[in-house]
Amino acid sequence: MNQADLFGSTEPLPEPSAELVRLAQRLPSLVRFGTSTWTYDGWTGDVYHRRYRGAQPAKRLEEYVRYPLFRTVGIDSAFYEPPTEEVLRAYAQALPPGFPCVTKVWDRITAKRLDQGKGDRNPDFLNADLFKDGVLGPYTREFQDHVGCFVFEFQAMRGKDLPHPLEWADALDTFLAALPRDFRYAVELRNAELLTDLHGDVLRHHGVAHVFNSWTEVPTIGAQLDLPWTFPAGFTVARALLRPGRRYADAVKAFEPYDRIQEPVPELRSDLLRLVEEALRRRIEAFILANNRAEGNAPGTIREVAKLWLEKGTGTPAA
Repeated sequence: MNQADLFGSTEPLPEPSAELVRLAQRLPSLVRFGTSTWTYDGWTGDVYHRRYRGAQPAKRLEEYVRYPLFRTVGIDSAFYEPPTEEVLRAYAQALPPGFPCVTKVWDRITAKRLDQGKGDRNPDFLNADLFKDGVLGPYTREFQDHVGCFVFEFQAMRGKDLPHPLEWADALDTFLAALPRDFRYAVELRNAELLTDLHGDVLRHHGVAHVFNSWTEVPTIGAQLDLPWTFPAGFTVARALLRPGRRYADAVKAFEPYDRIQEPVPELRSDLLRLVEEALRRRIEAFILANNRAEGNAPGTIREVAKLWLEKGTGTPAA
């Protein structure tokens, strides 16, 4: 990472539009919208106004946090490799005090097999000590003020790798019991077979959130809302990733460079609005992350859900 990326630019930035500011002011303070990753040139003219050379994630965060609707951000790249202390320090310098991030956890801990599920069995699957040393250590030292929650994303397990729901519940229970209580955690499943009451009981026992995810092979967020156990913690997380039934690679091909909404998904927007209403009814914080692959443009998806909130007549000034 070069010096410019670490410390950002002093180039003046335009003020956010009055419309976006007014929209953000009407959102409840408990609702934190954000995006899954943030280094997209297609957002130029909306989120970004500077010119960047490559990804430059720390530098772009300086602009990202000025976008009125963004109150969190998903650090998805941490799924592939934990950020170094240097990277986390650079992110922290770009963020305002207390700005919370949703961090995916290293797949070395959540994957039964490495190499996208094709390699040998992973000896570090559900290794709580590796999580504490390899992930929590750097975050505690350099990023403590910005840890919203950690998301354990378990990608789809197939064949013999797919455990019985009781076996899964026992393994997850043992893992969660070994984690420090000082942080918030959430679990994202991509196997509909594991979305059971047993799984919900484990989450509730440990105060760990269920991640409402819109993904290829899982029920819609609305269907997940209908399950009796999907609010097991004092906060909640939603990730609008894909329209159910669509493959990730197909969405990438259809939507790049992610500069506008190309395929609205009304059901997804309605489900997210319903989730907001339920979180507010329960008086819990909601982290709601949109991905470009859902409709073509994550900031646009967030804007449309925020507008729906106001159109429904439920919008009140943030506390």
